[in-house]
Amino acid sequence: MFGAKRSLVGVDIGSSAVKAVELKHQKGTFELVAIGHVPLLSDTIVDGHIIDLNHVSDVISRIFTEQGIKTNQVGTSVSGHSVIVKKISVPYMSDEELAERINWEAEQHIPFDIADVNLSYEVLGRDPASGSMEVLLVACKRDKIAQYTQVIAQASKQPVFMDVDSFALQNSYELNYQPMPTTTVALLDIGASVTSINVVRGTSSLFTRDVSAGGNQYTDLLQKELNLTFEQAEALKRGVPTDNGVQPEDAQPLIESVTDILAMEVQKTLDFWKATSQMGDSVQIDRILVSGGSSKVRGLTSYFSERFGIPVERFDAFRTIKFNAKKFDEEYIRELAPNMAIAVGLASRCADQ
Repeated sequence: MFGAKRSLVGVDIGSSAVKAVELKHQKGTFELVAIGHVPLLSDTIVDGHIIDLNHVSDVISRIFTEQGIKTNQVGTSVSGHSVIVKKISVPYMSDEELAERINWEAEQHIPFDIADVNLSYEVLGRDPASGSMEVLLVACKRDKIAQYTQVIAQASKQPVFMDVDSFALQNSYELNYQPMPTTTVALLDIGASVTSINVVRGTSSLFTRDVSAGGNQYTDLLQKELNLTFEQAEALKRGVPTDNGVQPEDAQPLIESVTDILAMEVQKTLDFWKATSQMGDSVQIDRILVSGGSSKVRGLTSYFSERFGIPVERFDAFRTIKFNAKKFDEEYIRELAPNMAIAVGLASRCADQ
């Protein structure tokens, strides 16, 4: 799951935009080398499937060219229903025995044909007394991985590793927030069509799940109810008046209705975790950090805070990362910070590991 020590570029291919980050690791700190964020055309990626591979590869090439990125090695990540992440309990055995048996164990937990997935696993703990061990199982459909690696290769870049969005988000969290061992945080990355949820205690992931809900629901509803273009709806949901006179206050009831739906999806996910985990009822979530483009939706963080009764704030992906103020505009970096959380997580891991 880990990349090489040499510099790589973290590329987050979302359903609405491609984000890229290159970091330099020096003396225990990270410095921003390059950053790029380019929107994709509507319906380029639908339900996690890349419909227009040429457009995505062109956007990746454009980012590398415009930002002067010389590094060709790329790390990226996936999410959605094609990705399965589960903690499973298996009989106590050696690493060699587990390697031989893991496919059989995975078949008991993965709703796909084992021949159709790429599989990875990590032993989280062994308990000789009980004769069992806990294993983190990660699987992704091969066709999805093939699509993502293909667009990177078409852009004349070398795909080095494939991660999972929720784990890349956790890497970014650990880098920027240096969590205490007893601190429990729910990390939410609200993308255009998928929300990735990762409950993290200290530096250990307790539960992760992707929900098919995101920022497109705001845009679709605003377009339909207020007769707006896609661009107008996108601006309005972030609190910017439209060029035809619609004010953010006019759209607030519609925005809150979608925010409520997202909050319910998050609540259902957390309730499921608490109901199915031995640790769920005993762990109190201290705060929620929200990343992704939809974290900027007007009133979302305050609505979530009131709904869940805990502090909620936008994720700052550059909280501890240095950057040259002569090269990068500070306001631009801060504005993009929530959007770049996954890309930073990818870049920081491959620069550091």
